[in-house]
Amino acid sequence: MQADGIPEAVRLDGRTLTIAGLVAVADGTAAISVDPTALDLVNTRHALLHTARTRGAVYGANTGVGANRNERTTEETGPSEHGLRLLRSHCAGVGPEEDDVTARAAMAVRLNQILAGGSGVSRRIAEALATALDDGAVPTIHPWGAIGTGDLSALAELGLTLAGERPWRYGRGPVTTIEATDALPMISSSAVTVATAALALHRVENLLRASVAVAALSFLALRGNPEAYDPIVHEARPHPFQVDVAAKLRAIVDGCGPALRIQDPFGLRVLPQVTAPALSAAHGLHEVLTAELNASAENPLVTADGVRHHGQFHTATLATSLDQVRGAFLPVLSLSTARLGLLMRPDLTGLRAFLADGPAASSGLMISEYVVQDLLTQIRVGMQPTAAGTLSISLGLEEHASFATQGARSLRTMTRLAPTMIAAELVAAVRALRMAPGRLPDGPARELFDIADKAISEGNDDRPLGADLDQAAFVLPTLGDAIS
Repeated sequence: MQADGIPEAVRLDGRTLTIAGLVAVADGTAAISVDPTALDLVNTRHALLHTARTRGAVYGANTGVGANRNERTTEETGPSEHGLRLLRSHCAGVGPEEDDVTARAAMAVRLNQILAGGSGVSRRIAEALATALDDGAVPTIHPWGAIGTGDLSALAELGLTLAGERPWRYGRGPVTTIEATDALPMISSSAVTVATAALALHRVENLLRASVAVAALSFLALRGNPEAYDPIVHEARPHPFQVDVAAKLRAIVDGCGPALRIQDPFGLRVLPQVTAPALSAAHGLHEVLTAELNASAENPLVTADGVRHHGQFHTATLATSLDQVRGAFLPVLSLSTARLGLLMRPDLTGLRAFLADGPAASSGLMISEYVVQDLLTQIRVGMQPTAAGTLSISLGLEEHASFATQGARSLRTMTRLAPTMIAAELVAAVRALRMAPGRLPDGPARELFDIADKAISEGNDDRPLGADLDQAAFVLPTLGDAIS
């Protein structure tokens, strides 16, 4: 076992993959181990799909797709030509390229879903994906063309890469045959969307923990009133996670000096109430994504007693959960910016305006407020619930979509902007506590401060803040782990 509890090899069996395991595979921390029993199941279900195909129409295997579902295919050009035509026609190949970690995560998700046994894809496809992951090969994936009913274009590009028609971006990945019964099972998945969402959620969960640690340091710098975290207060209305957040804050600030105010500003006083819904939403999304990682949701679904056509590809639950997390995470970030504003005020800190430490009229951390408001506004612009969207495509046959893909991308954007926002608060809290070290009690708070203090450059002179913000953002995961 590694120090973080992730095994050296993450087992892929179609049943037990976790988000932590996926992240470890995606970032190269862990190798994979494919369950041979799951591979046998893939082989068995592939044979069943072939049998069903000889007995009648099977969507995508011997028919067209979408509005062409009633068009039967022919084998005049060879058994693989229909599959390759389907992949080529569905590969838009346009837009930005997914990064390496997301691409590897998507391959791992798709492989694990295939190992669940419902796709009917051939065993060699599963083995080719496993080989690519083992060898560190990375495909080029352009994500545009997904609307929450399957990552058809991106997975068609992956399929063509496995077929040798598109190059691997890194590494010498495997090349295999794509038959008529492989193409639709290969792309009938939201693996890229699920991978994007899982990686983003992993960051959200750590950022939420880190935000509590940073807020506790701000509380001490502002000489807050711990009465707001009293257990009697929170047990009187014990919403999920609220009691836990209050208890965590209470433990960190234990031993703080006397409060200066009967009631603190909202940035300190409502921290448990604002953070708890985000933790609750993240917990819900965690459960949804864990199910998606191990799901047989391909259409058609191949089971031991037949082939079924259905609508399991629709990711409404995932879309709604992503909207909930985005909606609940935004107030956490907004409250962080509020605390940053409090730390700029001499009437609340007892220190100079903007925590300046130099000649008269020094600006200190003034510009950091502009930075966080810029980022917060960028996030707000993209906050429309994606599940509220509607459409009509494929000659009107497909008249609804979840748009979970867009929700996953939006959450990813939040997680790329949020660290700098929380880092700005951390830089200010650390600077204030450096100026007034007597406000820092011994115990958990001092341990958190020491972690941040060592990471952020010394000196409070007026200077470009980029390096300080980057250093503070880099240490956030450590702070989050310290209070988990």
